[in-house]
Amino acid sequence: MSADDHRVMYVFPGQGSQYKGMGSDLYRDYSSARRIYDQASEVLGYDMVSISFTDPDKQLDLTRYTQPALLTHQIACLEVYREVAEHHPVPIAAAGHSLGEYTALVVADALSFDNALHLVQKRGELMGEYGEGGMLAMALDLDSARPLADKHYCGIGSYNLPEQTVIGGIGTDMDALAKEARDLYPRRRLVPLKTEGAFHTYFMVTAARHFRPILEATDIAAPKMRVLSNYTGDYHDADATSIKSRLFFQLFNTVNWVRCLQTAINDGINTFVEFGGGIGRSDTPDGMRPNLESILKKTCRISNHEALYVPAINCKTIDKAAHFFIDA
Repeated sequence: MSADDHRVMYVFPGQGSQYKGMGSDLYRDYSSARRIYDQASEVLGYDMVSISFTDPDKQLDLTRYTQPALLTHQIACLEVYREVAEHHPVPIAAAGHSLGEYTALVVADALSFDNALHLVQKRGELMGEYGEGGMLAMALDLDSARPLADKHYCGIGSYNLPEQTVIGGIGTDMDALAKEARDLYPRRRLVPLKTEGAFHTYFMVTAARHFRPILEATDIAAPKMRVLSNYTGDYHDADATSIKSRLFFQLFNTVNWVRCLQTAINDGINTFVEFGGGIGRSDTPDGMRPNLESILKKTCRISNHEALYVPAINCKTIDKAAHFFIDA
């Protein structure tokens, strides 16, 4: 595949991909990353470097700090990539999982970085303040997971893969749901997630109501590239009012990542570049793994769609990504 044949989508992970030390390698080696982190600190009024790199007060996993930290890291990764890449195809679309949708809108010039920081700071604050319950990832398809969720007064928070669904609810309901799921599907994995509430379910309605006037007061422009909506699974309209309403509904409705990726596949996207975050047990950024890689690759395999995947989440992978399209 020549460089001109790549139909590229930039993708950005959501909450759960944060880790202590995130971005420290970029800040050390690149002035463009230092500029982004310093800008975030100035806009938010606290030290983003300290929270992201050393987290002395254990704030990074609090939603009000997690979301701005991830947004900052994702934009820093992108800026470093742009700095070091001699040649890279212009993306035709962008997508983000939950919080990552805001980063995608920044990349598409629909949101300024400053405005996005303010939005996700307030979004995270409200989700933490009004959130309750927890979340559970289940190796179940949506048709199997939904009756369980409904029976136990829980909600579908995210539909990540044809056979991976995330359910949210309060403690006693979630315990009863987990017990029944283990009885019905003893070989299917159930993984509790570390969140401050049942995100993207009806438990977030109060947070969304408080978030609405903040969204409505924020300047949003028509995106300069297509951006996928978690709420609809299709591309955002160019209308700012429509974008705001979809971000509002995203807070208390299922993240339909399966449909988002299917839209991208149907649109002929054949190269995904993931920026920011990381998962794993490493003590350094270079040892972390990309958050969305497995989901992206499995989705393409299930759809019999040939696509390339390129991570750009730390200095090591960004350097490889910068040369990928030259060597491809």
